[in-house]
Amino acid sequence: MSATLARPVERASAVERAPLTPLERLEALCDPDTLDLIRTQILSTAMGEKARAGDGVLAGSGLVGGRPVFAYAQDASYAGGSLGAGHAETIVRVLELADRARAPVVGFVGSGGARMQEGVAALGGYGRIFRRIVGLSGRVPQISIITGLSAGGGAYSPALTDWVVMTEDSSMFLTGPGVVREALGEEVTAAELGGRRVHERNGVCHFVTPTDADAAELARELLGYLPSHRDLPVPEAEPIGPAYGDPGAFVPVQARKVYDVRDVIAAVVDGGEMLEVAAGWARNIVTAFARIDGRTVGVIANQPRYLGGVLDTSSSEKGARFVTKCNQFGVPLLVLVDTPGFMPGTRQESAGVIRLGATLVHAFAEATVPRVTVILRKSFGGAFITMNSKDLGADYVFAWPQAEIGVMGAKPAVGIIHRRELAVAEDPEAERDALARRYAESHLRPQVAAAAGYIDELIEPAQTRARVAWALRSLRGAR
Repeated sequence: MSATLARPVERASAVERAPLTPLERLEALCDPDTLDLIRTQILSTAMGEKARAGDGVLAGSGLVGGRPVFAYAQDASYAGGSLGAGHAETIVRVLELADRARAPVVGFVGSGGARMQEGVAALGGYGRIFRRIVGLSGRVPQISIITGLSAGGGAYSPALTDWVVMTEDSSMFLTGPGVVREALGEEVTAAELGGRRVHERNGVCHFVTPTDADAAELARELLGYLPSHRDLPVPEAEPIGPAYGDPGAFVPVQARKVYDVRDVIAAVVDGGEMLEVAAGWARNIVTAFARIDGRTVGVIANQPRYLGGVLDTSSSEKGARFVTKCNQFGVPLLVLVDTPGFMPGTRQESAGVIRLGATLVHAFAEATVPRVTVILRKSFGGAFITMNSKDLGADYVFAWPQAEIGVMGAKPAVGIIHRRELAVAEDPEAERDALARRYAESHLRPQVAAAAGYIDELIEPAQTRARVAWALRSLRGAR
């Protein structure tokens, strides 16, 4: 049994896939009849009055789920959506108002970059936008939706926001195919250079949707998990039960047998529903928003389905970014652990696994939100510490009875500890197996870690949701 947890990409008809106008994008985002436009030109036409984007961008405020939001949509039909001084001033105004109102910002981005006809004035406009985005970072949620081609500053500004959504046909890059061809002699398409397939795998893009309308709906869903401002409470929904029963049913007893940890998550969270973040990047770790008893929780889980759930440079960076965002917005964390440790080898060391692994340690260590860890099957070495251990600051650490916890697995451990005995043994493999069984019994059983205080409680898999829900309730006042 496998839960459908990641948002499916459904093929739409040509009509359904037609890009929305800037006004239609803002209307798709906001609750019906709540959108009010800002700094907008009103043109009289034969069909009546019509809103037009001022200098290539349309801005407004409205409600999403009954809560205020500010938004803007760039108009690619006006000078390619390029940014001039007036265009920049509209976006800066939206960001200023969102700051004063303590409300989220959603930007529909489709821009050729700085308007060359305006020169330095256009570059200065991007500088003001960047400064405002960074000033709002971690205070109100900021979402960028890439609706077409976004180049130069049109790629930088989304990357500064909290979450990036790309539609299937969109692309973003700092320098376009023409520049690449002139500078490097390389022929490449916009999709090959910076399409969604590129950015969903490198972590630039967090979500992919078929159409503009789907992207607006996803932004609404994401905002539903988040507070409007870091000082406001996380929104709550009506509690519902999990989609499945015992989460232990999805986890094989054999340590090397793979499974999909998203099935375990589905058996713990409300309705089995979650919004997975950056699903295509560093797939050996899962990051997602979900609810338990109606309250938002950020889930971070090792994914044995890919690379055995090992931690490496990319999964450490992905996990650290997610933990930091949850901490900024007061979202409690549920950490599900099943990892053999960090990926060894020259490639990982040269890629900076020490530095990037430390970012995940840092993110957990500085987090002040409630943090609950459940060790499902194994947790070894530095990864045991890194994945929100008690000594790193976890509020509660639970473990399933079959879990193994230690410096490393039994066979590698005895291969080091008893290398001399094994070297002279008549049957080295049989001797290794016997030593490994004794080592696992005396060092790796969760009862050993619990007796020493590193685990708060051993729980049966079927108890996981109830114990996690209790732990989060007990920490409701923590931040």
